Amino acid sequence: MKTKLTLVVEDEVIYNAKIYAKKKEESLSSLVENYLKAVAVNGKVEKNKTKKLHPSIAKLKGIINLPKNFDYKKELGKILLERYNK
Repeated sequence: MKTKLTLVVEDEVIYNAKIYAKKKEESLSSLVENYLKAVAVNGKVEKNKTKKLHPSIAKLKGIINLPKNFDYKKELGKILLERYNK
């Protein structure tokens, strides 16, 4: 049985979602339905479900210990400034 659902979403999000749906030749309703099916399985919301990592990536996990307050965006910004601000 199908039930109508009303959502309140920002205009830009709806606009971009419609473009995406058109490219995929799928309805916006179908996209939302498939998303909801993906996040809820058997009536239970899956918690902490993560995709399996490729084995070559998985073996790298945990080899670097960084401080808890490490700001990778700030560090990346510094590196990019050094590289391109010559």
